[in-house]
Amino acid sequence: MFCEIVEGNRTASEVFRDESVVAFLDHSPLFKGHLLVVPSAHHVVLADLPDGELTHYFEVVQAATTALVDGLGSQGSLVVTNNTVSQSVPHLHTHVVPRSRGDGLRGFFWPRTKYSSTSEADEMARTIASRLIL
Repeated sequence: MFCEIVEGNRTASEVFRDESVVAFLDHSPLFKGHLLVVPSAHHVVLADLPDGELTHYFEVVQAATTALVDGLGSQGSLVVTNNTVSQSVPHLHTHVVPRSRGDGLRGFFWPRTKYSSTSEADEMARTIASRLIL
């Protein structure tokens, strides 16, 4: 579906387009002004986005957060990128959602959990750190 929008074969209310990124209104928004930012090239998850495209992609995401505040008068934004799980369209996309206090959206969309101990949290951190590649 997003490839069709990028290619101009499906209509969307676009707010930005250049050679590598397109931003448009979500057709089923959490709040009016909810944007989706997508790379023009087809990449399924964030890890697929080439290093050379990462900076510009997130520059557009960052600019979109400012545009929501300046253009819509929202107090802030929620920025979310799902990877595979809860990703309704298998094309990398970042949600940029306008937020204001009292808008009814409570924190994250999923239940929270707790670590059983500091040592469990520390072990989890070590496991992730050992596989973190920069």
